[in-house]
Amino acid sequence: MKTALLQITSSDDPGENLGRVRAMMAETAAQGARFILTPEVTNCVSTSTTRQREVLQHEEDDQSLASLRDKAAALGVWLLIGSLAIKTHDSDGRFANRSFMIDPQGQIVARYDKIHMFDVQVTETETFSESKNYRPGDKAVIADTDFGKLGMTVCYDVRFPALYAALAQAGARILTVPAAFSPVTGAAHWESLLRARAIETGCWVLAPAQTGEHPKTRGKTRYTYGHSMVVAPWGEVVIDAGTDPGIHIFDMHDSSVSEARRRVPSLTHVRRFDGP
Repeated sequence: MKTALLQITSSDDPGENLGRVRAMMAETAAQGARFILTPEVTNCVSTSTTRQREVLQHEEDDQSLASLRDKAAALGVWLLIGSLAIKTHDSDGRFANRSFMIDPQGQIVARYDKIHMFDVQVTETETFSESKNYRPGDKAVIADTDFGKLGMTVCYDVRFPALYAALAQAGARILTVPAAFSPVTGAAHWESLLRARAIETGCWVLAPAQTGEHPKTRGKTRYTYGHSMVVAPWGEVVIDAGTDPGIHIFDMHDSSVSEARRRVPSLTHVRRFDGP
């Protein structure tokens, strides 16, 4: 399966971001990719709640989702929309950070709401409180595709290996980790975490990422780490995209999953235990 990661620098203008992603999808499909992945919050990167309330939409009304579904159908490709920031009908007004798997007919075959919220103090001056504006999901999700079962996760989820073990034990052979990673934590942990998730599960790990300084209308400037990454089931880094926006294409072979799991069949060695 010829597969492509899109590394982008989303602004807080969903329409602008949509045009860029659709153009990249067309270019990618022209190069033969049949599965395309975009990063976390493809539609809007913003630190301003006011701006988000102005431009975000509910899933049923979201123009980015509708247009990307149409584009996937027109190109005849599978598309992982890494995530969209989506309004919900929750009484507290929080958004959802929702990943979508789209088939070549433009249908949504799976949706996943990010479970783990990025509530951290990275440095003395850099603090994130994702749960203030986003409500966490509570369900692990596997998408069935014609190239294998795919476990859907988002960004900060990568620090919680039990989620990935559960996905792999439920049949996932591919794990997706779309992200908008902090430059500080990215430099320290991004590659190590992705390689660990691949090695532990014997899965392909596909991690399209936001990168660089994000244009804004209001709020603080947001920076992301980039380095979209593909890790093979044995733990080799197949792609490290660096920090420039762009398209990164590779061939994904299901046989690599079978071979890694044959050599170290750790998923079959899981034992229950008591304590501590």
